[in-house]
Formats: sequence, C-alpha cells, structure tokens
Amino acid sequence: MIAVDTNVLICANREESALHGVALKALRLLAEGDEAWAIPVFCLGEFLRVVSHDRLFDPPTPVPHALDSLESLLASPSVRLLTPGDHYLRLLRGLIDESSVRGNLIFDAQIASVCLEHGASRLLTEDRDFARFRKLKPISLQEFHAR
Repeated sequence: MIAVDTNVLICANREESALHGVALKALRLLAEGDEAWAIPVFCLGEFLRVVSHDRLFDPPTPVPHALDSLESLLASPSVRLLTPGDHYLRLLRGLIDESSVRGNLIFDAQIASVCLEHGASRLLTEDRDFARFRKLKPISLQEFHAR
C-alpha cells in the first residue's frame, strides 16, 4: 500500500505549485483506482495548517475549501486513514533510534511510524528526508507516474 505525504496534498491543492498537475493526477489515479492507498492522519492537520497560512500563500486557501478537498479524497472507496494503534509508539521509538532524528524530523518519524504500522511501505512524497527511514520507501511524483 502507498501512503500520500502532506507535500503531495499541498501541490495538488495549490495551482501555483510547479508540481500541481502531476500531484493532482496522482491523487486522481489513486482515488479512482481499486488499489488500497492511504493518508496518515498527521498529514491532514499539517495540510490544513500550511495551505491556510497567509504568510505562505497569497491568498491562502480558505479552511472550508481545504476541508472540502480532504473530504473529497477521504470519500474514495480505496483510501484508508492511518491512525496510531497499539504498536505506534514502539515503531516510533525504533525509527527515532535507528535514524537519530530529533526536532522537526520527529514529525516525519511519526508519519513513517503510522504508515509502517498499517503496512504502507511506500510513501508518495517530494521530501527526501524520508529516505532516512530504511523500512519506508519514498516514491517521488515522477517515479509514481513512470511506473
């Protein structure tokens, strides 16, 4: 199963993004496909925080519109919302220990942990920091479309 990172959600939402078209196409392929895919719950809040931030975007995405975008994605019959379960903290500790992350990179470890807990071994992302987590394979939008 492949999970989708926040930056892909943002690119698909913001037309000024250089990756807008390929991100939107990737999400449509996933949402309309039969193969299970996922969004880590942490990415929902991060998406809302970023696209509605008036220091990052002019104009920012109105929160109701951003919520509508997320609800539309979550309406896909093949999507799974990944939330922490019983093994999450153990997985998080293991990823932190093996990669020596701290500070802001702990957030990436949270995303990686919840993905791995639910069997999502691939993450559609443009963030190269995820390469530090050996058990999770980051897939760029370019790689996704080349498959």
